[in-house]
Amino acid sequence: MRRGRRTGSLGRSHRRSRGSRPSGGRSAAVPAGRAAAAPLEPGPPALPPHVPGALPSDVHPRPRSGPLLPPADAPPPEGGIGGPWLPSAGGDRNDPMTDSENTPPAPLRVTGLDGARERHGDRADLLVRSLRAGDPLADAVITEFDDLGRPARAALQRGLAEGRASVPDAPPAVAALLDHTETVPDWVSADLLEEGDLTSLAVPFHWSNLAFAGGSLTHTYSSPSIARLLVGTGRLTSTAPRRLAETGLWNASAILPGGLLRGAPGYVQTVQVRLLHARVRASATAHGWDADRWGVPINQADVARTWLDFTVVPFRFLEGVGHRLTREEQERLYRYWWYVGHLLGLDGEFFLGVDDHERAGELLDLVDSTADAPDENSRALVAALFDAAGARLASAPGSPMTEPDWRDLLHALARRYHGAHADALGIPESPLTPVLPLLAAAEAKARAHLLQAPGALRRAEEAGIAAFGGLVASLTDGTAYQEHASAG
Repeated sequence: MRRGRRTGSLGRSHRRSRGSRPSGGRSAAVPAGRAAAAPLEPGPPALPPHVPGALPSDVHPRPRSGPLLPPADAPPPEGGIGGPWLPSAGGDRNDPMTDSENTPPAPLRVTGLDGARERHGDRADLLVRSLRAGDPLADAVITEFDDLGRPARAALQRGLAEGRASVPDAPPAVAALLDHTETVPDWVSADLLEEGDLTSLAVPFHWSNLAFAGGSLTHTYSSPSIARLLVGTGRLTSTAPRRLAETGLWNASAILPGGLLRGAPGYVQTVQVRLLHARVRASATAHGWDADRWGVPINQADVARTWLDFTVVPFRFLEGVGHRLTREEQERLYRYWWYVGHLLGLDGEFFLGVDDHERAGELLDLVDSTADAPDENSRALVAALFDAAGARLASAPGSPMTEPDWRDLLHALARRYHGAHADALGIPESPLTPVLPLLAAAEAKARAHLLQAPGALRRAEEAGIAAFGGLVASLTDGTAYQEHASAG
């Protein structure tokens, strides 16, 4: 039976997990130097800082334990981080913030809004509001960077690495952002952060790379507003291999065990990515960005799209080749990525309560059905991406296929996943399309063995930790988001 939901939220709906305990709506600052609680107790979890010098792959996960979701009768988490543009869960439908009659005019990029309202109700109007919302905390830091220069950047970098207490005299906006990132919502499982995103890490590395390029990034680039910004930087089409590697580095750092603990690489890089988004937002606005046409640059809806591109999109892509997640794996995936979304500055109204592919698919439909069709910028980015991904797969040690073969397989898989949008994305037909059913049957059989054979799943997770840890170790040069945060 379909679970009930509140119509005043983009994803908020809580169910009782087996063994779950009451959880309030509080948040708590990260205590320095304390051990993580296991299992998760009521109230704020105590998260240890990342140990300097320890690679994320050095962190050994604990046995899986503790509830993943708050109970059904728990109060919803308190207001989102994005300010008053979204109501709290269960808001009054007559409240001006939830009443569609008070929704500002949608940017011209929005299509199919009437149909979206029929399928998604008030959430469609919340999406329209999100197109005009940025990230006030990060945007204020960019202003402070420009006004104060190197001291503000240095304070931010030290605060991210060593904690807010290490910079007692941080400028106000930097201090506010650090206070936010160190305040861990009580729906965060300390055990889960220590273990990492084991759902993603258990995927065979070549399938993970194919889903990353053919599913995640292709879907990101399908948005004309995002593609317009990326092509406008002049970087992704000319240096696609490097940009692919940089995005992969952030993803790997974020999902490895311990990667999101305070001061760890994934934690630091996620906030750095958030600040790069704010920098692009400020720069595009200063250079005449047409907000009435496109909405605010890298707005909340765009960040929600990105969040979906690392959760439901790659795993729906993988379902096409026989890799299906159990209900428990889905729940763990989304609960982990709730915290990534929080650190990225995405309002919790988008993701809290989205705990499986069904609910994420509803949000994905809302985002996609109101978006413009891919344009020439989208097609340029996708073509450069596929060339870079094919070369990357072929260059891996022991690769069983050539670069053209990998590219053909990527085309076949991407056309299958993106369906009617494949032509608009410029994805060509592939001679490997007829073999996809055979690949899917083989992967489904391997996946069944993985779930049934004692110790097989843990061995797959360890292989993923080693592969992603190797990726992190191989990329030693500064990324665009790291350079931006440290420039002075």
